[in-house]
Amino acid sequence: MLRFLTAGESHGPELVAIIEGVPAGFEIDLAQINGDLARRQKGYGRGGRMLIEHDEVRPVSGLRFGRSMGSPITFIVQNRDFANWEKRMSADPADRGEAKVVTRPRPGHADLAGVLKYNLEDIRDILERASARETTARVAVGALAKQILAPFGISALGYVVQIGATPAAVAEGTSIAELSRLTEQSQVRVADPRAEAAIIAEIDECKKSGDTLGGIVEVIVAGLPVGLGSHVQWDRKLDGRLAHALLSLQAAKGVEFGMGFMAGTIRGSQLHDEIGYDAGERRFTRHSNNSGGTEGGMTTGEALRVRVAFKPLSTLMRPLHSVDIRTKQGATGTIERSDVCAIPAAAVIAETVVAHEIASAFLEKFGGDSLAEITRNYHGYLEQVRSY
Repeated sequence: MLRFLTAGESHGPELVAIIEGVPAGFEIDLAQINGDLARRQKGYGRGGRMLIEHDEVRPVSGLRFGRSMGSPITFIVQNRDFANWEKRMSADPADRGEAKVVTRPRPGHADLAGVLKYNLEDIRDILERASARETTARVAVGALAKQILAPFGISALGYVVQIGATPAAVAEGTSIAELSRLTEQSQVRVADPRAEAAIIAEIDECKKSGDTLGGIVEVIVAGLPVGLGSHVQWDRKLDGRLAHALLSLQAAKGVEFGMGFMAGTIRGSQLHDEIGYDAGERRFTRHSNNSGGTEGGMTTGEALRVRVAFKPLSTLMRPLHSVDIRTKQGATGTIERSDVCAIPAAAVIAETVVAHEIASAFLEKFGGDSLAEITRNYHGYLEQVRSY
């Protein structure tokens, strides 16, 4: 079983990720993981924190000479900003007086529900862990997962399809390789230059007015075999597991596969992906991919396509009405250093989260203790499928 835990606070000394279940024998390139961490930090509309941090993983277990050993892998990412928060985020009770207590919860954030649930007096005890800074560790985990999938020709790409009121088009017939090239060059990770200009203008407008923007990202996973996931229990359905993982991301509010909610507005004859057979490749095919690459909780062999909607960030420079939890008097929400728009980063985060769930399902299907064993199982299964 591939699983992970993360730990650490936004302004604490470091973030930690422990990944268990990585088989032995996989070549792990730390530069590629750091590359995905760098992608997460980019994007027009990011705040000042990204100028401070330079996220890189430091492996402290599970790797030897660049190769997985089968034991848990631990990554640490230093928070450089901790130098400015050392007393305020200290574990030493002697430093308790250094705290600047936060008592004004932000609408849209975990602030109020968190302090009520955990019986706390300082909202910082909640907001530090609830912060999207935690996704740094999850990107490291997912970037590792991408390297588990790569030897089998499986790749994932996240990009932006809408920010605010502006949708971004993708030209028909654009290959995944070309889509990757175009979105990597874009300041807002879109493949549509006209939309990019409009999005940047809207971000600038929100920055001036103290507001924030949300958006929608799409993740495509190519090279998948048929049959990852299972129909036999609710918690083994791959699309359910993906939706769970994606909705666990900070600010995520909706997930859809393929045509998604549009599927509820059209007839079955317009929706369902008709089946064909390619005798040359000895495989069943689909004439469309409206399902987004899953049926019955399993992959169909077509590309997986999943979209995630993210709400605008809850820290506004012109804050909304709130109540001080100590005085119970009307107030405005606390202002924390934040972004105007983090949707380009959200695309990278969603990409890596999806990669982890796909890698987990892949290892469940073709499980073994080493890359060599998994490879044998994988090719044996492909031959079984082709024998139909």
